[in-house]
Amino acid sequence: MINVLVADDELPAVEELAFLLGRDDRIGAIHRASSGAEALRVLDAEAVDAVFLDIHMPALSGLDIARAISRSSNPPAVVFVTADEECALEAFELAAIDYLLKPVRAERLARSVGRISELMKDGAAPPEMITVDLGGTTRMIRRDDVTYVQAQGDYARLHTTDASYLIRVPLADLEQQWAEAGFLRTHRSYLIALNHVSHMKLAAARPTVTVAGAELPISRRHLPSVREKLETTRIRPQA
Repeated sequence: MINVLVADDELPAVEELAFLLGRDDRIGAIHRASSGAEALRVLDAEAVDAVFLDIHMPALSGLDIARAISRSSNPPAVVFVTADEECALEAFELAAIDYLLKPVRAERLARSVGRISELMKDGAAPPEMITVDLGGTTRMIRRDDVTYVQAQGDYARLHTTDASYLIRVPLADLEQQWAEAGFLRTHRSYLIALNHVSHMKLAAARPTVTVAGAELPISRRHLPSVREKLETTRIRPQA
């Protein structure tokens, strides 16, 4: 079970997030704080695995709390919950594992809890983060949130379940850099994340792969490598 602390200077926001967390079977004790100072007192007194911090609290902000707990020998996982996208870069520099925008959706919160659960497993590696721009705002996203990548000239568009982001990196470069992370080229215009694939149609006249609900083409040129990759991941009975 994951014991959490919810800190926000607005009590309705605390109660709403606590309610949503309480519906998740992975969550244990839920502690509440309505100020930064109270949050630090709770962290001193209770065993907490993760903190959900509002950024803009008076006196001690969520960023101040994250800096303070980062100096401890076994800091809890940090998730920022805010209406402000402007602090995303600083948040991830403080090793936050997620950045939730208000109002928080239940399915998005569940993904954050899943990330905390992953981190709590022995030997869990920190997620690979990518810097992207969206509407003039710099954001950090996790590479394992990228479902597929689409070529757009000298640029590439990263697709996630929530949005898409244009980066100035050719698809061929990402193909080489992300191969070991489970990304596979299926077409001159597409690079897919295998862990987001729901099904493939390889024997059809026009082979396709479905990734996070999007049906994408598989070219004749790339079909043999796709088949080969599937063979290496196929489960076989023991001799």
